[in-house]
Formats: sequence, C-alpha cells, structure tokens
Amino acid sequence: MTTELRVLDPADWDEWYGTLELSFGGVPESPQERKLWRELTEFDRFIGVWDGERCVGTAGAFSFRLSVPGGAIVPAAGVTMVSVAATHRRRGILTSMMRRQLDDVRAWGEPLAVLTASEPEIYGRFGYGIATFTTRATIDTYRVRLTVPEGTDEVVLRQADPAKAAAECEAVYARRVPARPGMTARQPKWEQLPRLDPESERGGASPRQCVLAERDGEVVGYALYAIKPNWSPAGVDGSVLLKDLEALDPAAEAALWRFLCSIDLTSSVQIHSRPVDDAWQHLVTDVRRCTPTQRDAMHLRVVDVGAALEARTYQAPVDVVFEVADAFCPWNEGRWRLTGDAKGAACVRTEDAADVALSVRELGAAYLGATSLVSLAAAGRVRELRRGALVEASVAFGSPVAPWLPHGF
Repeated sequence: MTTELRVLDPADWDEWYGTLELSFGGVPESPQERKLWRELTEFDRFIGVWDGERCVGTAGAFSFRLSVPGGAIVPAAGVTMVSVAATHRRRGILTSMMRRQLDDVRAWGEPLAVLTASEPEIYGRFGYGIATFTTRATIDTYRVRLTVPEGTDEVVLRQADPAKAAAECEAVYARRVPARPGMTARQPKWEQLPRLDPESERGGASPRQCVLAERDGEVVGYALYAIKPNWSPAGVDGSVLLKDLEALDPAAEAALWRFLCSIDLTSSVQIHSRPVDDAWQHLVTDVRRCTPTQRDAMHLRVVDVGAALEARTYQAPVDVVFEVADAFCPWNEGRWRLTGDAKGAACVRTEDAADVALSVRELGAAYLGATSLVSLAAAGRVRELRRGALVEASVAFGSPVAPWLPHGF
C-alpha cells in the first residue's frame, strides 16, 4: 500500500486528531481541550499522512515567537502533535513528515524549530538538541520556612477570578518574556492555555485559582494554582498545585511564594515546572526538604545556522569558525564564522580553517545557554580544533539566566 502526505484540511481535523489521541494511549481529551487545540491549529502548517481514507501520521508547526539571549523575539516553528499509527511504524512515515516540515520551516524563513518530546531519543537524529531544562519539586511547608527580601511586606495580594484577571496576568507575562530565553510570546488564544482547567483532569483538586500581587495599584505578579485537599491520621495534609507564577521584581515574587507556602489546610507546594535557577530555591530555609529534580524540556533545532546565530547576542566577545555537520538539512553543512558580543552578531560562510567542529544537534543544545559547549566536548560531541576556541565560544554562548519553557504545546 502507498501513503500520501498532505496539508491538513479542516474537514479532516477530527479524524487526524483521533489518530493522535490513539497514538498517545487512546484516552479521549476533554471537550474543552479539543476545542482549544482545534482553535489553535494553523491548518496550512499542519500535515497528515493518509493510507487510503485512514489517517496514519500527524504533525504540526505552530508559528511561535521565541525569546533568545539578548532579549530578541525570534520566529520559531513550534513542532507539535507528532504521531504515527502503531500499524504503520518503521515505514519511514516519521522521517517523511520531519523532512517535509523542516523544508517548510526553512521556506517560511523561521531559523529555529522547537518541540517537547514524549521520548527524548526520537528527535536527535533529526538534529534536535535539548535546549532547556525544568525543575520539579515539592516544598514541605510544615518544615520549610521562607526568608523574604526587603519590600515583600509592601506587596498587596488580591484573590481574583482566573478568567477575569487574564489580561492583567498576560501583561505581566509579556514583560517577562524578553528577560528569559526560551519563553514564547503568547499570541491570541494562547492565553487560554494556562487557564485550561477541565474537571476530568483535576484529580480531586479544586478549580483553578488566581492571586495577584500589586504595588501602588499596579499588578506586578500573579500565581495560578489549585488546592488538593487531603486528611491523614496526623491531620490536614493538602497540597497547593502550582500552575503558573510570574513577577516583575524580587519582592513581588517572594510575596507570591510566601502566600502559596502558607495556605490553610495544606502541608506542601507541588511545583511541576519551573526554571532551574528559580528564586524559590534561595528563599527556602532547607532546599533538601523540597526534593528538587530536573528533566529535559524544550528541544531545539537550528534550521538556518547563519540567521539563528545572528538573532541572539553573546555575553562575551566571540570570533570562532564552526565546522557544522547536518546531514538532514545539508544547507547548514560547512564552515560558519561567528563574530559577536553583547551588542549583536554576524554569522557568515567562510573558507577559513575551522576552530570548533560539531553537529547541528549540539549547536541547538547550546543555543539558548542551558548547556555549555565545554560540557558537550567532555562527552566527545564537540571537538576543539584551535586551542582556546572552545572556551571562548562556550563562555560567549552562556546566559546569565537559565532558559526555560513555561508551558508545553
């Protein structure tokens, strides 16, 4: 049998999405989730593979705008909803979709592609490297206290309806995006995602709640969370489930964390996804009682080496020639001279001798500053060809704040 790859027709969305659900276990999503994802679907950027009248492969690419070191907001393809029917594995369907998708991304003029991986081993062969990490933790609020900075008591907290406060929260979020690489500038309708709260997925927790942090009448921070009540033989043992938290200054952030850690009838704050350098780790009196763990989050693929490396700035002066290997996107293959500093950068093809050799996968891993080129070289994945060039490039590629993806897609 032959298969056909084609752009998704709105009339085929339900069957297409059903293929995706089945590939991820077959548990139907709530009507609210399906409605939102259909509204967010950019049909001309989504593809499917069909075997006759049956959809057997799915993939999409949202038109994102991603923050990079230096504060620029760069066009990026948000690769999403990738699946292959179990009956059609090992027939080259995934490779054909990745091929079409990256060709399209290049044609759209987007220098980056990003995704979150259900299985990290899948996407390395297509040039994706792990570009951000995230921290999970459970703060034991019976045993852990917070030491807050000066000015925290001047912050006023106000409970608010999550839907009615959405505009105020999104205004805070938008101001935070340029300050941390890896964040996506939310476009219309994406503000609904952090507030998506189907009852079927609460697991016994309350509906989503919201608290705003204010100073002189201005909203300077917010937290979205839920409460999961529990009573043990020793007494109340509820949990605060943090969904989202952003603040414009240390005092506002501390006020929100102090609030979350002192809610009545709870003994813990469960953190699902926060930056690895998040401030709460320095506010708590005993980080061991918070059991932090780290895992990969966003995987990044450099689609256009020159445009991608020119789009960000560098925290130290750099003048390095990279020998880039990229078998899947051969237009990136070859030598590229990167010159830049904190004010800007240029990256052009060159015939000069290479200083550092690496594949596009390692370039993606280092791009936002989460992983150093020196660390990758220690694993044998980057080679230094000119003495001193590796450290020079590694320092330049760093970021003063850890890159972080605030939500999946």
